[in-house]
Amino acid sequence: MTTETTHQAITAVWRIEAAKIIASVARMVRDVGLAEELAQDALVSALEHWPKDGVPDNPAAWLMTAAKRRALDQLRHHKLAAEKHEQIGHELEAQEALIVPDFVDALDAARADEIGDDMLRLIFTACHPVLSTEARVALTLKMLGGLSTAEIARAFLVPEPTIAQRIVRAKRTLSAAKVPFELPRGDTLAPRMASVLEVIYLVFNEGYTATAGDDWMRPALCDEAVRLGRILAGLAPNEPEVHGLIALMELQASRTAARTDAEGKPVLLMAQERSRWDQLLIRRGLSALERAEALASGTPGPYVLQAAIAACHARAHVADETDWLQIAALYDALAQVQPSPVVELNRAVAVSMAYGPAEALAIVDTMRDNPALRSYQWLPSVRGDLLAKLDRREEARAEFERAAALAGNAREREFLLERARSMLN
Repeated sequence: MTTETTHQAITAVWRIEAAKIIASVARMVRDVGLAEELAQDALVSALEHWPKDGVPDNPAAWLMTAAKRRALDQLRHHKLAAEKHEQIGHELEAQEALIVPDFVDALDAARADEIGDDMLRLIFTACHPVLSTEARVALTLKMLGGLSTAEIARAFLVPEPTIAQRIVRAKRTLSAAKVPFELPRGDTLAPRMASVLEVIYLVFNEGYTATAGDDWMRPALCDEAVRLGRILAGLAPNEPEVHGLIALMELQASRTAARTDAEGKPVLLMAQERSRWDQLLIRRGLSALERAEALASGTPGPYVLQAAIAACHARAHVADETDWLQIAALYDALAQVQPSPVVELNRAVAVSMAYGPAEALAIVDTMRDNPALRSYQWLPSVRGDLLAKLDRREEARAEFERAAALAGNAREREFLLERARSMLN
């Protein structure tokens, strides 16, 4: 195996196993930042040894053992109690046994629940509300996604030093705030779960419709968000909103191939070639939605409702079959559960399709002075679309031009300018 091939193998293993390693080490040292550093040390050790010695039979176990050895050294350095050393020593011996293939299955099964708990603790810690949204996103992608600082910076079109500083500050903030490495309980669980789901969906949305740059989408970010969501669903199998988020992301991701044309220009939902939608993702999304709805008691949560809206689109083989009355009703319910200007704007779009553009325009016009939407390009874009349907073309052109001026994404800006030009014909 060449050095390049070995490095590729290390990268692949690290991307899959990084979160488990960091989570297990964090349980030992009770410091997420330190745990990440110790896991990185193990990665560096692999980069040094594997090209010379070959990739081990169980590379994940090798990395875990190397990281735990460093954690043990760290704890010894700080002179922790002898009984703590003995406990960790037993854990290390058990982990080292994983390198022997005959013991892999049995020991993995024995430790599955413990690793799952550690992963949940890591997710809740990385997404702790004490951090800013930007810091939560960066730390989550670094620790749970296994992405490098450079990869995160490229994904969000931010300078690499900026992302590095966010991650460093996030770890310092968690340490200074003495955020415990534990699962939230009782009344603290719901808001913390909401924070975790928010971060994962923010990552997905940035991939689904990039806020800046030359590309309309960044599919790698969508894939990463779905992967994180599936991890969370496996760790919290009875949380309906977790399955609702998975359903929402998979149903939306199913449209990826149809969302741009051959030149990379955006194609809006109603104009998409639905035969290009990914049927496997649709089936997975509908299955996740069914599970979420079965688990939900009382009024469904916001992610379950949004997934139900996405399912209405997924079930329509052609655009004209879309059940807009049902979508409008679901947006009414969503506005009650999670009221926001963006939800109201989307509700107006559904009302337009279900009841006509005039009724929808009346809703949108009440939102024109909302400060939360002052820089939101989709408000004038939606208003322009409604005006165009009412044959008020000059007003529509002005709205599309205003929307283009607010757009940060190059593809989106050109799309809106094309719509403005089409109003002159």
